[in-house]
Amino acid sequence: MWSITLLLRHPYVLVGVGGALGSVARAGMTDLVTRWLGNQFPFGTMAANVTGAILMGLLAGYGLSEPGKMLFSPGARTFLMIGVLGGYTTFSSFSLQTFLLMEQGNWIGAFLNVFLSVLLCVAGIWLGFSVIRACQ
Repeated sequence: MWSITLLLRHPYVLVGVGGALGSVARAGMTDLVTRWLGNQFPFGTMAANVTGAILMGLLAGYGLSEPGKMLFSPGARTFLMIGVLGGYTTFSSFSLQTFLLMEQGNWIGAFLNVFLSVLLCVAGIWLGFSVIRACQ
């Protein structure tokens, strides 16, 4: 029979619990940004993706060949990088919102959503790595 301690170390449990926490954080971020900027453009999803990319860059920046290896145990990396940040970032929501913008004929909005999301998220990873590398 599985003990609670052993169960809590299982990678799928770590991902599941982290994903639940990340999903709640995503809902909060999306709600906050939507209240602030409105819902005419998916700024909430973009904010979650960009801040998630920055956080991923910060966490991953502590590794040389393996992201996060110098700072976190394998279980902690699984929990944070796959679970929490996987639940927090919203690529499926981003894809759906882009499709809906296209379906509504808002090609400029769809292009901006794709272009800005990719550009800002890659820049977020770079920023996170740069901050960590500057502090080492």
